[in-house]
Amino acid sequence: MTSPTVPLATYRLQLQPGFPFAAAEAAVPYLASLGVSHLHLSPVLEAVPGSAHGYDVVDHARVRGELGGEAALRSLARTARAHGLGLVVDIVPNHMAMVPRHNRPLWEVLREGPGSPYARWFDIDWDVRGGQVLLPVLGGPLGAEIDQLVVDGKELRYHEQVFPLREGTEKLPLPQLLDAQWYRPVWWRLARTELNYRRFFSISELIGVRVEDPEVFDATHAKILQLLDEGVVDGLRVDHPDGLADPDGYLRRLHEATGGRWTVVEKILAEGEPLPPAWPVAGTTGYDALRHVDGLFADPGGVGELRGQYRRFAAPEADRGGRWESTVRRAAYQVLGHELAAEVDRLTRAAHRLCDRSPDPALRDHAPWALRTALVELLVRLEVYRPYTSGDAALVVTEEAAAEARTVFTVPEESRAVDTVRNLLLGRAGEGPEGLELRTRFAQTASALRAKSVEDTAFYRYVPLLSANEVGQNPAGPAVAPEVFHAYCARVQRDWPATGTVLSTHDTKRSADVRAALAVLTECPERWAEALAEVTREGSGMPDPQLAWVAWQTAFGLGPASGERLQGALLKHAREAGLHTSWTEQDPAYERAVADFVARGPGGDARMAALRSSLEPHVRANVLGAALVHLTMPGVPDLYQGTEGEYRALVDPDNREPFTPPEQTEEQPSERSSEKSRLTTAALRLRGRRPGAFGETATYGPLTAEGPGAAHCVAFVRSGEVVAAVTRLSLRLAEAGGWRETRLALPRGRWADVLAPEREFTGHVRVAELFDRLPVALLERVREEHRGQTGTTFPPGRTA
Repeated sequence: MTSPTVPLATYRLQLQPGFPFAAAEAAVPYLASLGVSHLHLSPVLEAVPGSAHGYDVVDHARVRGELGGEAALRSLARTARAHGLGLVVDIVPNHMAMVPRHNRPLWEVLREGPGSPYARWFDIDWDVRGGQVLLPVLGGPLGAEIDQLVVDGKELRYHEQVFPLREGTEKLPLPQLLDAQWYRPVWWRLARTELNYRRFFSISELIGVRVEDPEVFDATHAKILQLLDEGVVDGLRVDHPDGLADPDGYLRRLHEATGGRWTVVEKILAEGEPLPPAWPVAGTTGYDALRHVDGLFADPGGVGELRGQYRRFAAPEADRGGRWESTVRRAAYQVLGHELAAEVDRLTRAAHRLCDRSPDPALRDHAPWALRTALVELLVRLEVYRPYTSGDAALVVTEEAAAEARTVFTVPEESRAVDTVRNLLLGRAGEGPEGLELRTRFAQTASALRAKSVEDTAFYRYVPLLSANEVGQNPAGPAVAPEVFHAYCARVQRDWPATGTVLSTHDTKRSADVRAALAVLTECPERWAEALAEVTREGSGMPDPQLAWVAWQTAFGLGPASGERLQGALLKHAREAGLHTSWTEQDPAYERAVADFVARGPGGDARMAALRSSLEPHVRANVLGAALVHLTMPGVPDLYQGTEGEYRALVDPDNREPFTPPEQTEEQPSERSSEKSRLTTAALRLRGRRPGAFGETATYGPLTAEGPGAAHCVAFVRSGEVVAAVTRLSLRLAEAGGWRETRLALPRGRWADVLAPEREFTGHVRVAELFDRLPVALLERVREEHRGQTGTTFPPGRTA
């Protein structure tokens, strides 16, 4: 293997049948011209046919044929290498697609049962459901669907789905044939309570893979490791490590197998939560950076005012208390009782088995319902995705949480189940394999719960400021003070200097530019309230006030867009929130009302468009400011496809359109898009020109402005070579009289404007002059040469 290389910057491409390897290869010259060092590819292994994302892997041994196969991937790598670019690839160790006819290991397990050599691959509980794998694939109860089940030779067919038959059962009458299989096709609704395999969150179409087993690890990683070993791929992004039984062990094994290649993990950190220091990775994929960058451009006072307006206008009755934490708690109870009921059942069985068989009398005599109640009450009080070790569990499964949990028991003696469960989770009791299983199941269930209750439910129910509802963010307090941001950057540079950073991804609910526009509302909440009152004065046929609030904020953030895009996002929002309709219990009348409302109003209302237009200078400041901070702060910036220019997108599938490089389109870029593109290219090329200023041995230091507008200037210096400065809360700044005599003290030396090299600055520069062209500035130290010694430069800190 070649020595590990840390990227300077990566560019994410969403591969899909409409954008295969050949299309990515055609885009290489353009992408290389931007200044990135690596292309970041979505999963490249064989997936379900037609998949637009590739996370539903069916064969780890093959590169995906619909993308062009391994030959096309290798061709892309060669072309990329010829242009100075490497490849980083997304891998999916946690799960595979539950599509037997495409997933050969799963097919063999369904045919041969627990005796199959592939049975160890999948996280299946064979001790329940009569030893059959529950397959929630039927559109209705078996009695209503049995005529649609057809035996075809040695296969069972249900519409387009195909399942193997156990040897010697193909000639049995259908009812007996079904009973004789190692699986049981059932009504899809039974997945909530009866499922006996681990899945990805609550998605029954994705089955958990046991990569903690060394044989399974080797089989599922052989192709990726080959591509790394042969120099086709240079680094990895690991999807959803929280779902694994043993993330620590998996990452250690991966690190050893890859020879320490640059690897980042899609770990969602709660506010204040550190990345496990023992993980041998470069860092996270960057949602923690997203939270801090976005927070710089949110006004804390305005956030509070918006929250008050939201409560009065839109909050559902249950949420009129206005607390984000209570919204999350209610969502967590609902998720555990519905989408994850099967997971809670399995966890309860593990706890009861451990207690019932324990030689320790203190663990005996707990009713399953009491253990279940204790588990649920501790789960809903977790404020992180999962604990990782017994010591870590003590920090997140706290005594305070246990004290609260005890209060739900009406008989005090029965509340001791809480202490028993907590001791088991902390490793204070229940040694051995069964104790480890309980702790593992708890951690896996916790991560699924956090994702479903926060990302997929509460983010759609608590919506005072939509830009704050992003993975890893804290909607209760989204604003980040400059000193907090600087402290975060200093920690990143010290502890995880090669971590990933992002602003937009394939999973963000709104792209960075949409969020940047919405953040301006925190600077003018009263103007938002007036505009909202105006557009809703006649009722506007809104289906409910909360959705109207979401619709108008979405329209403001997105700007001019088709009603179809807005309608799709709002319908998804309503179903995820689950307050009036949902994915599984749809209300056609309500959903028609949503469509009618969008058709009449938010997408093209002149009054809201006028508000957006009047605030465009401040939207521009946020868009450019966030982009520059992202590209110059500590870490490795990852750009999502198209975001080098202005990119306004909503939640998937809106943000997963096939990529078209600007040079391949006839559409003329807007002025804003051109500004952002020039800034992005300049910053990326600067990273390539001065890698030492941004790498693992670089330094980071805040620069503090002085004067009446000082709080609105965020600036920092990288390794004494590069200065980045941006405007924050520009509307508040304008209302306060502008920059006036505000000055920024630059480090010693002469500093050239990267975007306009003829401009140079020294000493205490007037911020108004620094920002007279753009609301941001990117400076590089002028390298003075000794006379007659070309290429000799003064070290940082010295001047000519």
